[in-house]
Amino acid sequence: MEDKIFVIAVDDDDVILDMYKGGLVNYDVMVFDEPKKAREYLFAGNRKPDIILMDIMMPSVDGITLIREIHSSDKLCDIPIVAVSGLSDAATLNDAMLFGAVDYIIKPFDIVELSNRIRSIVKKYKNRKMEER
Repeated sequence: MEDKIFVIAVDDDDVILDMYKGGLVNYDVMVFDEPKKAREYLFAGNRKPDIILMDIMMPSVDGITLIREIHSSDKLCDIPIVAVSGLSDAATLNDAMLFGAVDYIIKPFDIVELSNRIRSIVKKYKNRKMEER
């Protein structure tokens, strides 16, 4: 049996976090409503996620800053990150992709579509790791 995909979701909106927890039922989902807590978890060497869903607009630390920090770390730089935002402007999208996001989802999103994209991205990254060995 295949392990469940481990997803870390970072968003300051509890409704979105509930949607992740309730909608991504075939995944192991850990949510953070505060980017600093997510950063602490990730950089403490805890269980590494297969993918991160990162809100862009958050009050204390914006998602793009956190994406940049994660991708600057040798231990975390291979984790695919999907930027999630209520903003659909090209500048935000470009910044997210420039600093390491592999995909971008606009709120409100369809949870089934998100689930399919997560599965596809994780599969692509796992295949790439296998080829690098």
